[in-house]
Amino acid sequence: MNKIVSCTLTLLLPLFLLAQPARQHDLYFKQLATVWDEAIPLGNGTVGALIWQKGDHLRFSLDRSDIWDMRPLKGLHRKEFSYQWIEEQINKKDYKPVQEYFDAPYDREPAPSKIPAGALEFKIPADTKVKSVRLMLANALCEVQWENGMILKTFVHATEPVGWFRFENFSEDFIPRLIAPPYQSDIKEGGEVNSLVGDDLARLGYKQGKIQQQGNSITYRQEGWGGFTYEITVQWKKINAATIEGVWSVSSQYPNKKINPAASVVVNNSIHKGFKQNYTAHLTWWKSFWSKSAIHVPDTLLEKQWYLEQYKFGSAARRGAPPISLQAVWTADNGRIPPWKGDFHHDLNTQLSYWPAYSSNHLEEALGYIDHLDENKPNYKRYTKLFFGKEGLAVPGVTTLDGTEMGGWTQYSLSPTVSSWLAHHYYLQWKYSMDKSFLKNSAYPWLKETCTFLESITVKDEKGLRKLPLSSSPEINDNRIDAWFHQNTNYDLALMKFSFTAAAEMARALGLTKEATRWEKILSEFGDYSITANDELMFAPTLPYNQSHRHFSHLMAIHPLSLIKWEDGEKAQSIIKNTIALLEKIGPDYWCGYSYSWLGNIMARAKDGEGAVKTLQIFAKAFCLPNSFHVNGDQTKSGYSKFTYRPFTLEGNFAFAAGLQEMLLQSYAGFIEIMPAVPQAWKDISFKQLRAEGAFLVDARKENGKIREIKIVAEKGGKTRLKLPFEQWKIVSAKGITTGKAVNGFIELTCKAGGVIILKNDSE
Repeated sequence: MNKIVSCTLTLLLPLFLLAQPARQHDLYFKQLATVWDEAIPLGNGTVGALIWQKGDHLRFSLDRSDIWDMRPLKGLHRKEFSYQWIEEQINKKDYKPVQEYFDAPYDREPAPSKIPAGALEFKIPADTKVKSVRLMLANALCEVQWENGMILKTFVHATEPVGWFRFENFSEDFIPRLIAPPYQSDIKEGGEVNSLVGDDLARLGYKQGKIQQQGNSITYRQEGWGGFTYEITVQWKKINAATIEGVWSVSSQYPNKKINPAASVVVNNSIHKGFKQNYTAHLTWWKSFWSKSAIHVPDTLLEKQWYLEQYKFGSAARRGAPPISLQAVWTADNGRIPPWKGDFHHDLNTQLSYWPAYSSNHLEEALGYIDHLDENKPNYKRYTKLFFGKEGLAVPGVTTLDGTEMGGWTQYSLSPTVSSWLAHHYYLQWKYSMDKSFLKNSAYPWLKETCTFLESITVKDEKGLRKLPLSSSPEINDNRIDAWFHQNTNYDLALMKFSFTAAAEMARALGLTKEATRWEKILSEFGDYSITANDELMFAPTLPYNQSHRHFSHLMAIHPLSLIKWEDGEKAQSIIKNTIALLEKIGPDYWCGYSYSWLGNIMARAKDGEGAVKTLQIFAKAFCLPNSFHVNGDQTKSGYSKFTYRPFTLEGNFAFAAGLQEMLLQSYAGFIEIMPAVPQAWKDISFKQLRAEGAFLVDARKENGKIREIKIVAEKGGKTRLKLPFEQWKIVSAKGITTGKAVNGFIELTCKAGGVIILKNDSE
């Protein structure tokens, strides 16, 4: 028996120790994609590329995350631009002017909008057939092989704004051609144009930029609105008779902003270093990225999808770059403005995109989101004063690159609780890092200003309870007048309660007792959630959950805000179970892919492993293209949704990853719980360095249906509790961590910074 166990442990050891994706996680195809949204994605948060075949050309669709048309939305900032005016129109039952002034322009006007950069193309001889296409996740490298022996290796450098290509074994010169977006093409009149379909790029009214070639270098310069310019440069060189290497870059420049190095300069510096030196530095970053965490689950579909999501997150999230927008560095390459203008939607999309960062131990990448919000605080405060007439901090629900409001459905694009949902990410960054400096200088100031605004915007009802003058629940009743409520929706109520709860906790952690007491007093002035007699969360006091809808806004208190927790006991569990049951009973007719990802997280919070797996499998099978991009609609047309369209957005992808992590590790309830929501059929599971609240890194291994071993590293020290996943256990080793006695299945760990403990199942 001991020999068998020893052998099994030896076989499982690589899964427990290695934190790199394996070959089976790679994207592999026998041909290049023939449409842009199925292409191989490469990126580094600043620049990105999509590798595919357009006609008889190999195409690199190039993008840069800060290439934006930033013109103000026409007609938005009229004298009626105020929360109070909207309330007056609702009270008069005359809502059409609101829709005409604030909603319609978002669809009608082509900008402000994210815009694409351009493309590179290489002519492929007609008799040259592709043999294989592989995206190697561990290396963030795409390799294409042709039947004649020619090979392409291409990557976007992990830390520099450049992309590389290397052709080997070619029989004729592979000279790149630089393709500009069709800013001066014929506009297709009479076709459908809205925020989903996207307008023609030609409607932006740009004068077409110039493409100039000089020797082995091509540069394209384009001027956009208001003096904004961007530049693409590609340069190449022959290494030998059958090998060519090249590098491209995209740069941008806004008037009166810090001067960015021109693409031509960046490319010239990079090409002198060569492919090999750049690739070595690129690999160093990705090796570090992959070392942060790893998982193994006995479901190949879900495991592969998780690694693909981690790869896309690593390709789209960086400090020093804009945060993840709807499509990040992969803007549509179809001659049109991207779906929903490729903007920053803060009523779900940006938030879900960063859900997996915390427990997957990628806090550094998540800080790019926080940096963006902090940088734009002055602009948000201008908007707060202009639209709400209040001090403190509110954020538009739909914004440009610099945080300026873009209009759209007013209930959500101008919601008063957007800064509260964003505050949740400040809270998570603090709780998972326990960074005192971040708490003092970034997290608490955001919460404090958010709560200052909420205190001033709320009013007392006849019972003396605080409420918003106008409340909404994304995106219930679309943009109609009945999408506004005169009582708090569960969505707004949960966000406001969270804000004051978190602000009080942060203030106490900083020793600001008076401020904590103030926030707690205001918190006590909010009422209860709207719940049916059957313990089901409602949209609002006057509206039960009675329609299939993509946005589970009424469930915010359960997830992600953790205000109604399974661990709170029978009443909370009844609310969670019955609310989920009603959600499933009404059905998924009008769900999107991200609805299934979100439900996977909620199922995990309900400790329902089977339910979580089912919903996450549906997402991966039905709502993703072959390259793993989430495209909102059911691509299998199997009845998982009546939406069968394919606008590509990223939030569903990243929420999926968070859902699988939620199955494996939970810490939101004040203790660490190992594999709290995995199916019974999952007998062999392991994960490495998933992060728990309190800045604890956790490894765990389950074998033959039993959790065998747990390792916990206390990054910052402090105390935590561990819910013991085995009845008999022993401490294999402990350094800097002491344990108390087991009480009701929990043990308390008292830790020094850097402390490590390994516990083992001792039942056999």
